[in-house]
Amino acid sequence: MLVVAVALVTALWLQLGDDGASTGPRGPGVAREHRAADTPEALAGPRARADLHPCPPAWPAPGPEALRGIDVECAGDGSRVDVAAAVAGRAVVLNLWAYWCAPCAEELPAMAEYQQRVGRKVTVLTVHQDENETAALLRLAELGVRLPTLQDGRRLIAAALKVPNVMPATVVLRPDGSVAEILPRSFASADEIAAAVNPKIGVAG
Repeated sequence: MLVVAVALVTALWLQLGDDGASTGPRGPGVAREHRAADTPEALAGPRARADLHPCPPAWPAPGPEALRGIDVECAGDGSRVDVAAAVAGRAVVLNLWAYWCAPCAEELPAMAEYQQRVGRKVTVLTVHQDENETAALLRLAELGVRLPTLQDGRRLIAAALKVPNVMPATVVLRPDGSVAEILPRSFASADEIAAAVNPKIGVAG
C-alpha cells in the first residue's frame, strides 16, 4: 500500500509540473522559466493574439543592484531581457501576477489604464510568475491588456527584490533603481494605483 501511495503522489507531482500550475513558492532550482511545451512555434499564435507592447530597451546605466544578472524572456516576442538594464534610468511599476490569479486579472486592466494616464513618465512592466507562458498570453489577450510582460516562471525578480509570496504584488522603482515601495495588495482602479504610486516617485496627477 505504501509503494502504491508513493507512486500515485509521484505521478500527480509530475502531472502538475507538466501543466505548469504553481500556487506556492518555487525556488530557482525547481521551477522553470516556462514549460517545455512553450516552444517558439507553440507561442507564435498566442503572441499574435496578445499583441503585447515591446519590453523596455536596455538603458546605458547599471540598473538596480538586486536585479543585476537576472535575464528573462520578453513574453511579447521571445527576446531576452536583462532586467536591471531594462528598468534602469526610468520610474518603473513592476506588477507581479499569474494567469490563474483572479485578483490579478481584475487588476491588470487598471494597470493598463494607469499606464495610459501617466504616459512616458512611468513604465508599467508586468511580470508573469508561472511556467505556463501560453496561458499568460491568452489571459492578456482575453483582458485586452497589452502591457510589456516578462516571463519569470522561476520568480527570480520577486526573490531578488524580497517581495512577499502573494499575488498580485506591485514594486515601485525610482529612476535611480532604488525601491520606493513594495505593495503586496491588489488595486481596483487606476485612481487607486495613482494614489499609491505617484507620491513615491514624484509624479503629478
